[in-house]
Amino acid sequence: MAEGEWARFWQHEHLPGVDLLKARYVRHTFTRHSHEGYVFGAVSGGVEDVFMPDGTVHAGPGSVILINPEVPHSARAGVPEGWVYSTLYPSAEVVARIAEETTTLRGTPGFGEVDVHDPEGAHLIREVHRAAEEGNALAADTVLKVLVARLLRRHGSALPARARRSAGARNALRARAVLEERMTEPPTLEALAAELGTSPFALLRAFKQQYGMPPHSWLTNARVRRARELLDTGTAPAEAAAAVGFTDQPHLNRHFSRIVGVPPGAYQRGRGAPYEIGRPVREAGGARGAEVGRASGVEPGRGADGTGSAARKNVQDRSETLHVPSRTWQNSRHPHHPHLYVPKEEPPRG
Repeated sequence: MAEGEWARFWQHEHLPGVDLLKARYVRHTFTRHSHEGYVFGAVSGGVEDVFMPDGTVHAGPGSVILINPEVPHSARAGVPEGWVYSTLYPSAEVVARIAEETTTLRGTPGFGEVDVHDPEGAHLIREVHRAAEEGNALAADTVLKVLVARLLRRHGSALPARARRSAGARNALRARAVLEERMTEPPTLEALAAELGTSPFALLRAFKQQYGMPPHSWLTNARVRRARELLDTGTAPAEAAAAVGFTDQPHLNRHFSRIVGVPPGAYQRGRGAPYEIGRPVREAGGARGAEVGRASGVEPGRGADGTGSAARKNVQDRSETLHVPSRTWQNSRHPHHPHLYVPKEEPPRG
């Protein structure tokens, strides 16, 4: 990660079906991808540019970012200083359950606008994070439900029913099934089109229209999703990389970080026991996964950049098996969380 960047992607054991990401990104770019569930994000500093199929939104403080399941998007900093944000990723089941209990929506709940001005909603997103970080399961669960109900009532509607599939859409669906089945050894576009009885360009057009990205980009996204499932069950990152068709772990690391926001090892630690530079740290009230060490960043303090100026030490991330030598990183002790570190890359040697 670039200097001044930090990120924490984790779960709280009493918030099933919800992932949490809090981060400051400056140079980091999210490539085009989609999520199985929803995205609720609140920018607290800087500006995030989110590139959607219908255009670009520029999200700043007071905004809430609302992205429906399976909608392709990418993101990057909208200003030189980057952006700081707190994001929740509730599953479709979590949102549907709350919608059924608190609204009159019928069908699949969704949101018509990506960027809405809702300072109170943004505050509630940050409050879910704060309660979870403090280990207050009752508050975290309560505020989450209040937040989702509020977003649905103020900004939600039922997603339109899917139109009858055209021949091109049916070919795209069949192509997706082939790619899922042969994830480790996918066919070429030419071979895939021939197998489906269509032309490569016709298949490419149909696939992009159906899924918002070409087949090779969709496959990368699907591989990262499958890798997440394997990491959730305790599979080592190197084994997960091979199992989903990446050439090696660095290949997985690169794509995983561009889609999830943290490397595979950092993601996996957010699912299990937290670590501090090679040794466990005390868990607080059921909160899972304190993110520390090389390239993963740390949980933010009160400042916008999360950097500190206290004692420094060189560390290596020993929890991740790499196929190439890992680089040496300088780490500043965090001013508000002394047990956490902000990664700082050594200057290039010329």
